Amino acid sequence: MCSTSDEMKSVMNTIKEKFPEVKGSNTGYGSTIFAVKPGDGSAREQAASCQKVLGGWANIAKEYATKRYRSNLINWGMLPFVMDEDFSFDIDDYVFVPGVADAIKNKTEIIKAYVVNKDMKEINLKLGELTDDERDIILAGCLINYYKTN
Repeated sequence: MCSTSDEMKSVMNTIKEKFPEVKGSNTGYGSTIFAVKPGDGSAREQAASCQKVLGGWANIAKEYATKRYRSNLINWGMLPFVMDEDFSFDIDDYVFVPGVADAIKNKTEIIKAYVVNKDMKEINLKLGELTDDERDIILAGCLINYYKTN
């Protein structure tokens, strides 16, 4: 079994083949949840906060069950990605989203991302309709940081 650092080295080497400028100092990593329709149930706020505490940076979904859950993700600074295409993720896949901050700032509709394992498969992600405030909240890292700077 390889160690986490060996696994990350392998992932970064695969990414560097296509994006040679990528390195640890200009790339962050966090966990991502994929679900067909997350956010249904009575613990929507707790679900988003617990995900963030456990290192969550994004959700990828076909759609969100409620606007409230999606808002909670944004308020915690997580990316509420939507994916139209069918894709079968494996547990040891990584999702690399180059230039995501610029895509948020520039209101890019379709964001190219890559599922990285032994190779890289391109996928299209969307953030859906985000208000300017929601974009600023995500870029600030969370709602509390947004209020501190405004």
